[in-house]
Amino acid sequence: MKKTVHVVPHTHWDREWYFTTSRSKVYLMHDLKNVLGQLEANNSYNTFILDGQASLLDDYLKWRPQDKGCIKNLVEQGKLVIGPWYTQTDQLVISGESIVRNLSYGMRICEKFGDYMNVGYVPDSFGQAASMPQIYQEFGIEDTMFWRGVSDDEVEHTEYQWQGEDGSVVNVYQIPTGYYIGGAIPEQKEDLAEFLHEEPFHTTWSRSVTDQVYFPNGFDQAPVRKNLPELVERMNELYQDEYQLQFSTIEKYIQAVKQQNPELEEVEGELLNGKMMRIHKSIFSSRSDLKAMNTQIQHYLVNILEPILSITQALGFEYPVETVREVWKLMFENAAHDSIGSCVSDMTNEDIYLRYKQARDISLNLVELSMRNIATRIKNTSEITFTIFNTLDHTRTEVIETEVYVPQKDFALYDAKGNPVDYTIIDWVDQTDYVLNQGNTLDPSKTFYIPDKVYKTRLAISGSDLSSMGYMQLTLDLKGNTLKDLEDKKNHILENEYYKVTINPNGSLEILDKTNQNIYHEQAIIEENGDDGDSFNYSPPKEDFVIRSTDFVPDIQVQCSELIKIAMVSYNMKVPRGLGERAKHEAHISMPVTLKITLKKGTSVIDFALDVDNQQVDSHRLCVLFDTGISSKFSIADQQFGVLQRPVVRQKELELWEQNPENWNEKPISIETCQSFAGLFDENHGVAVMPKGVREYEIVGDNYDTIRLTIFRTYGFMGKEDLLYRPGRASGDKVVETPNAQLHKKMQFNFSTAYFSEPFNEANVSNIAKAAVTPVQVFQYAEFLNSRLIFTLDDVEQQFAKGFSLFESTDHLTLSLVKKAEQRAGYIMRYYNGHLYESLPEKIFFNVPVQYAELVNLKEEKTKQLEIMDNTITIPNITHAKFVTIYVELDHQ
Repeated sequence: MKKTVHVVPHTHWDREWYFTTSRSKVYLMHDLKNVLGQLEANNSYNTFILDGQASLLDDYLKWRPQDKGCIKNLVEQGKLVIGPWYTQTDQLVISGESIVRNLSYGMRICEKFGDYMNVGYVPDSFGQAASMPQIYQEFGIEDTMFWRGVSDDEVEHTEYQWQGEDGSVVNVYQIPTGYYIGGAIPEQKEDLAEFLHEEPFHTTWSRSVTDQVYFPNGFDQAPVRKNLPELVERMNELYQDEYQLQFSTIEKYIQAVKQQNPELEEVEGELLNGKMMRIHKSIFSSRSDLKAMNTQIQHYLVNILEPILSITQALGFEYPVETVREVWKLMFENAAHDSIGSCVSDMTNEDIYLRYKQARDISLNLVELSMRNIATRIKNTSEITFTIFNTLDHTRTEVIETEVYVPQKDFALYDAKGNPVDYTIIDWVDQTDYVLNQGNTLDPSKTFYIPDKVYKTRLAISGSDLSSMGYMQLTLDLKGNTLKDLEDKKNHILENEYYKVTINPNGSLEILDKTNQNIYHEQAIIEENGDDGDSFNYSPPKEDFVIRSTDFVPDIQVQCSELIKIAMVSYNMKVPRGLGERAKHEAHISMPVTLKITLKKGTSVIDFALDVDNQQVDSHRLCVLFDTGISSKFSIADQQFGVLQRPVVRQKELELWEQNPENWNEKPISIETCQSFAGLFDENHGVAVMPKGVREYEIVGDNYDTIRLTIFRTYGFMGKEDLLYRPGRASGDKVVETPNAQLHKKMQFNFSTAYFSEPFNEANVSNIAKAAVTPVQVFQYAEFLNSRLIFTLDDVEQQFAKGFSLFESTDHLTLSLVKKAEQRAGYIMRYYNGHLYESLPEKIFFNVPVQYAELVNLKEEKTKQLEIMDNTITIPNITHAKFVTIYVELDHQ
């Protein structure tokens, strides 16, 4: 049967890789200008795909704004095909809200020029997340085209259906041998006559379910092939009995396949098969320092910044829409698959760090100003106030850690009702000169309190019934005293209402869960081993040497107050300098590691901070082990907008690998990622680990009962050849050295654990993990802090009450987002089902008058109006791994 070959000119434009964004922008200015000229001048060259990412238009038009009209004209004619993404995002490390906002911003930019390609086009993403079909469907996208994650062991054809974790289905048009296979067309007649008979075309096209096949003409940073029309014409003459080649687009190719109404196979869930193409399964921990920044800033944007801006909007302040968009765009640039993967040069990673720093700094200062706008308007005559913000949708009672500036150690805190509030000083340092040596006031005649001394102080404050999605203010009285002293303890025990944590002489923990009397042995063991991998993959050395913290005798210090218990377990671990010494089992280099364990009053979560001095060690990995005592075939972890089970061993894939490893690009390992937690559960109990830095784990142990959390890993090259986990050629480039990826510096990584006395669906793990990565925020105000620590502002009228709550929910579903709508005055709120295979309802109780509410899709378009009863909105039952988006308008909006 003669096949129709859809020739689709395109470029896959990595904005950065082994080169910087600055370099690619300069060449984009040159190459895209040529594309525009070719599309305008040559009617036979009538289409070009701009890699599905609208950020390239932003980059180009900053330097060539005069071409905006030309681009708009070509888009409207269907010649220049743009979008739908803003950047070509990763799908596994990146949060669901980042993915949603990436598509939303990309589509809105494209609509200014005409329209966007309505296809989930991700030519190089390292695997496909199980949440993507639902996300696509909610944006009105029915079709996706990708390269990586599915092999011929799973489907016979390259066109099939993909069912997501929630049950949503999209059509897949896979390019199993890459987006670049038609990028290098030979021009010599003899070579051209054999070109389409060579691999990969024969094998790839023979797998097509119809006689319509896809021929992508392009590759990384590819310029326009100006003589492509002539080459297509010559190939039609040479292959006239086999193929009919025609200029096309991705959407035209998809439509041609659909017109034949083929019967399609189906795959489901995460698509992470590395047989036919590499998915770089452990890229989750590459450049662990930057991965930790990504985790922290993503959480901060969605869990802190946007909720606080929503609270301030409810109180009459303007929502800074454009500022928030700028922050998200910085994050989108870093969300691109190579950038977030950190499989780039050291110079490029410096740019990535700078964008994280900019996003973080803008967000922190925007939150500070927003909290200040509220705190200074609260009716209060106290010289020093602490305003506490809870950005969850339920009240909280917990001990809050915060940094403040106080004039003395002994003072009293009181809540809005005059009740005393206990606190503990964790540490403090005199910063009198720094704070008081620079101070400005608009009115020099105004008198206000200036202390003799100022101490930068780390406090633990007892927080009780903190208002949901709102604030409450505490006042400080220098004449009273509600201090609960932190005292040194000789016994190595931390204890609260939920746990008794005993620190063994070797530093491992024994944890008694008081709710069911279960004892968990050998918790929080630190494990160090070699890493023979590169920026794409972890891979163990051929001669490894595993070292554990239990091989050493640590120094243990314990301090306790009524509010907080802290243990410092410090090791001087001896490890090999590099892979050569490791192969000889030589471990002479000191690597100081301190594990800080914090247990607070009234909480079921144990917090950890691991500090490490990694200045002398190369090419290794550090992990922490938690023996759960639960032997399971599946781990449970959260993905974007839901929870899924993963096999602890990918048995079928491993068997196929072992039979013919030469047929595989990558070993099917079970190193996985998560969004905020991973755990093991049975019908009676469970353990969850909640990473706040690197989000990578593996279930290990003879009985697959131990959670191994990756803390960091290091390596010295972008790419290496012949790895145990990834045989064959180097990924990326083997000649690009990355000495900065050895992370020769002091670092800190944070994580938490929780132990449960019930099965997963009764434990409310998703909301507990949400709280663990959503710390309560505290804003201190005092006149003496102006200038040095905060900018001087005008005095404002005090009109707000000492407490406020925007809304509260029943805490069945998990709140993913609250923000201002993109085009309307009200709020967008998103919830998801964080349970397994269970339908859940939700009610949202507003404490302000609600005028209107409706269900919307991810474009924020109405799908159904919701009934409002007594300012309460009821969300219908949401099934497994589903999310729901609501638009709410308050009376004054």
